[in-house]
Amino acid sequence: MTDFHFEKIADKCAGFGVVLDREKTEKLNTYGNLLLEWNQKMNLTAIKEPEEVLYKHFYDCILFLKNVKLPENASLIDVGTGAGFPGMVLKIVRPDICVTLLDSLNKRLVFLNEVIRLTGMENVVTLHMRAEDAGKNPLYREKYDAACARAVASLPVLLEYCMPFVKKNGVFAAMKGPSAADEAAASVNALKVLGGGKPDIICETLTGNEQRAFVIVKKISQTPTKYPRKPADISKQSL
Repeated sequence: MTDFHFEKIADKCAGFGVVLDREKTEKLNTYGNLLLEWNQKMNLTAIKEPEEVLYKHFYDCILFLKNVKLPENASLIDVGTGAGFPGMVLKIVRPDICVTLLDSLNKRLVFLNEVIRLTGMENVVTLHMRAEDAGKNPLYREKYDAACARAVASLPVLLEYCMPFVKKNGVFAAMKGPSAADEAAASVNALKVLGGGKPDIICETLTGNEQRAFVIVKKISQTPTKYPRKPADISKQSL
């Protein structure tokens, strides 16, 4: 079994209130080993070296909690969760929150269900749906304190897929790279239409020159019921 050496990031995490105790690091270690094991038979991640997984997956996702303030027992949906980043990591290090992991590809959710089973986590569910369908479903629409997405699509497109999930006064957080400011500038109309406030952009360093930008949007009014549109309409003309 691979040891992901969480002591390397423990002090940094403690500095913003995330204590990586033994139980959490054991669960993260189990998760990381499953990721590398399953990645040999299905494409879950291009990042395969334990040191890179530590910083570019685990630490990256934990930084979310430095920049996005989730209240106790908050509900969060991770849209296009893929291999569970950031939603699964957030659940492990903040076990009080209720997490929904949404993805359109079921084989990824089969993997995540195995992670959930082996770590014994509760109040975390996998949801096999397309975001545009779930966002119009009364079971999920405007039901969450927070929605998040990590490197899924351009920000105007992400906003249309994700804002419908967020309650009024909740937040949407996109995890982005160097293009974050340009994408935010291109999202002025989408924010206005979908009920979002002015975005905050916070930049962090993962390792070396690798940067992460968090684009955080507070929802100030309800999203009109026509959104999200069909993917073909979104691709043809983003907001």
